[in-house]
Amino acid sequence: MVDRKKTRAATAICEFDSDRILIRGRNLVDDIMGKYSFSELLVLQALGREPSKLQSRIVDSVLVTIMEHGLVPSAVVTRLTHGGAPESFQGAIAAGLLGVGDRYAGTAAACGAMLERMVAVPVSERPAQSRKEIANCRERREQVPGFGHPVHDKRDPRVERLLDIAREAGAEGSFIDALDLLAESVRQEVAKPLVTNVSAAIAAVLCEAEIPARMMRGIVLTARCAGLVGHLLEEMDNPIADEMWLAARAAVTSPD
Repeated sequence: MVDRKKTRAATAICEFDSDRILIRGRNLVDDIMGKYSFSELLVLQALGREPSKLQSRIVDSVLVTIMEHGLVPSAVVTRLTHGGAPESFQGAIAAGLLGVGDRYAGTAAACGAMLERMVAVPVSERPAQSRKEIANCRERREQVPGFGHPVHDKRDPRVERLLDIAREAGAEGSFIDALDLLAESVRQEVAKPLVTNVSAAIAAVLCEAEIPARMMRGIVLTARCAGLVGHLLEEMDNPIADEMWLAARAAVTSPD
């Protein structure tokens, strides 16, 4: 006879009762509050293990690096959404976050996956693997994630500083070396020069911190969410949404 009983679903992240809140088995009040930074708790909550000093330093640096970059589409959408629905703070933030994708700020995860595949093979095979990664992108007619930038077309000033922070924090360096190989393959295989952008650097340093590629977009979204809060507060005090809306109308013509 077939036993049709199902195992009860469970989560290891958090549990609570009337007196306690436990996150990964640690008491929020007694063990975490005042003892963990936000980035440390982010790693503990997501990965279920105590964050190392390297992880804390790198994740915190990434959050700072990617939080703000001016009136990018996500910030514009947040401000415009607030202009149309000023009662919905969370709606304006959510609208902006929906635009963090493969073209704007979201390519670290894809680049991280490439670096993970490269480092998974022996060192002697990594140059060939990097060329294979580029060939796969070209075959799919996709841009190579982590390369090219609409503004920083000569050099992304954030890249070297972020890599230096990782090195100073004690990163082993395999993924940073893999990024160098990938950049060299891009130069050789792609007809036009493409700058290594901050998403590639984020991918490399987060890999060094043992943050899986599938988690990387979440870290980027966390940082951008904080940045959008600042844009929204400024929009409340010094609104520019109407001017952006009118500028868009003036820039786009209607058919006769």
